[in-house]
Amino acid sequence: MSFWFLHGLRRGIQSTRYPRTLDSAPGVSPGHPINTEFSSSGDARDAAASCPVDAILADGRMAFVDDGLCIHCQRCRFGIRSPMNWELGYEWTELPPGRKDYETLPSAFSKSLHVMVVDAGDCGACLHEVKQLNNPLYNMHRLGYFFTATPRTADLLLVVGPVSENMRGPLLKTYEAMPDSKRVMAVGTCAITGGVFGRSFMCAGGVGSVLPVDLEVPGNPPPPLAVLHGLLVASGRKVVTIGELVSRRRS
Repeated sequence: MSFWFLHGLRRGIQSTRYPRTLDSAPGVSPGHPINTEFSSSGDARDAAASCPVDAILADGRMAFVDDGLCIHCQRCRFGIRSPMNWELGYEWTELPPGRKDYETLPSAFSKSLHVMVVDAGDCGACLHEVKQLNNPLYNMHRLGYFFTATPRTADLLLVVGPVSENMRGPLLKTYEAMPDSKRVMAVGTCAITGGVFGRSFMCAGGVGSVLPVDLEVPGNPPPPLAVLHGLLVASGRKVVTIGELVSRRRS
């Protein structure tokens, strides 16, 4: 016991300093592919052909990435002759296709946000990353963000998973039980578009097919800091970005 006590005193507080400063420690983000201009149209077509989920669209020498479909398999990074450009950041929160702006919650929520998490058929990956926000490294409580077990006190509905048929009803009931003003954030590729599960008689193909989505956090799974960025955007402490490409498959 004395060893760990002294060890803690020597090391000091180890929580990330984000968002006060950007966190560049190794491993905080796997990164993701971004729109890339190649030297030839053939290289762009090779990048598009390497993607198993058609998240890359070739147009001349340009290869565009739909973040809502990308599963981060990295075949476009390591499996082809000319790799896609890769960004190692984590501030990925975007508006859903067709949305031009995001109406932030009132200022009272900027440092007091209660989050209701719903697993709508998640494989466990995105849910695990979301859970990390409660640990000492990310410590979202320092920012005034808290998980809540009841929709009656929730300001934000955070959904992971493609929305299986068995979870459609509970998800709707949770949303309807939340007080206004409420926001919905889809976290992970599956929650955004259905991911590898797609849409079927047992899968809605994403939260947007069931509820109005305000914000999307792409990734498969997104790292904890990407989810934290989404919470900062939801509460008005960060600015949302508009994706450079609205995929023809989602328009």
